[in-house]
Amino acid sequence: MADCIIVGAGPAGLTAAIFLARFRRSVLLLDGGESRASLIPRSHNHPAFPDGIRGAELLSRMRAQLGRLGISPAPLAAESGRRLPDGGWRIETKQGPLEARHLILATGVRDRLPDLPDVVRHVREGLIRQCPVCDAFEVIDHCIAVLGHEDCAVSEALFLRSYSPRITLVSMGQDLPEASHRPLADAGVRVDRRPIRRIEAAGRRVTIHFADGEPGRFDTLYAGLGNDPQTALPRSLGMALQPDGRIGTDAHQRTELPGVWAAGDVVTGLNQIAVAMAQAEIAATDIHNHLRAAEGLSLSRLPKQPA
Repeated sequence: MADCIIVGAGPAGLTAAIFLARFRRSVLLLDGGESRASLIPRSHNHPAFPDGIRGAELLSRMRAQLGRLGISPAPLAAESGRRLPDGGWRIETKQGPLEARHLILATGVRDRLPDLPDVVRHVREGLIRQCPVCDAFEVIDHCIAVLGHEDCAVSEALFLRSYSPRITLVSMGQDLPEASHRPLADAGVRVDRRPIRRIEAAGRRVTIHFADGEPGRFDTLYAGLGNDPQTALPRSLGMALQPDGRIGTDAHQRTELPGVWAAGDVVTGLNQIAVAMAQAEIAATDIHNHLRAAEGLSLSRLPKQPA
């Protein structure tokens, strides 16, 4: 039985694996698919990279670092799980079950993308963006469209207003929340309520063709459509989720389930690579300390876990 199974091989999962491997713990790292971070065209707000770094390159460097510790992510998706009588966890995959004493959930979120041919390529090119916190600095004074009609889209449009005076919230023919009308008007955010016929991305411009009237042409489009936390596995474990659909943890990244930690975007909080890495470092260190206490190699008592 391994010391820990980590589900998810994005920045959080890779960081946790690196830390646990350096603690000389046995780790199984499950990579169920493309990490959200791999779509980042170039991150300029991640510390220590003054010229920025592409998401795919960052993940590649982390995998190389982990490889030097003798661990490679296994291309397996965790389908379900259950607690074992001895307190460990059993995770089911298509290739068979895996067992470990502890579990870290780093399953992330999946962004909702606009209906557009080659949309993933345009995200990687930076023409369609997902995260104003990450990259609004790179679109200062651009003509920007924010796509969506829910609170998340309104919040993005207001956030971007401090970077550019040319912000249009495109609500796709839907009504906006009543409480958003005054803040948007006061901020000078233009609202286009027309239904959309299609969206085109070509060169360095995005064109939105509406059901009637002139099309809108923009330098950048933010998909303010929200995201979906990847929580099928925690739900199969019997975990209750937070009101935002994500996982709640304590200061040590422990969840409500004994022996289960969580880190990264699937956890309630700020979706940033540096935050995901920090959460993973906290979780991995807490697991190591838990194991040390059980082995009699710590002056501390065994860390408390939920019953």
